[in-house]
Amino acid sequence: MSNLLLLNGPNLNLLGTREKDIYGSSTLEEIESKLTQLAAENNIELNCFQSNAEHELVDKIQEAKKKDVKIILFNPGAFTHTSVALRDAILGVDIPMIEIHISNIFGRESFREKSFFSDISIGVISGLGEESYVSALDFAIKKIGDL
Repeated sequence: MSNLLLLNGPNLNLLGTREKDIYGSSTLEEIESKLTQLAAENNIELNCFQSNAEHELVDKIQEAKKKDVKIILFNPGAFTHTSVALRDAILGVDIPMIEIHISNIFGRESFREKSFFSDISIGVISGLGEESYVSALDFAIKKIGDL
């Protein structure tokens, strides 16, 4: 069974209650449950983790190498635009990563257009709402066969 890691950064624990016009009404738990089920249907184990703390996300990325994670699905949230530490962690473990955003980061404030991850990602999915996660998982499932 292949192993994937879904990471979510700061404030994504507020999904379902936070700015529903931008982020939708699904909670993070609902999204994770749906993705875990879709992964299991494809004989893939999906481990999910969310934190508002940068160092906890760095720790999970570093642990991913030891746990033989094949691909990291990552919505860095606000860390997208600020975190060299998370970028370095991704580069340090040399695990393919897909960057995920619920909203269209290019259709919002100009500071959101800069990502510290896009150039090191195997793909970026942005602006599809909850479907951004589903599309990322679908691509990861297809990509696992190439690894």
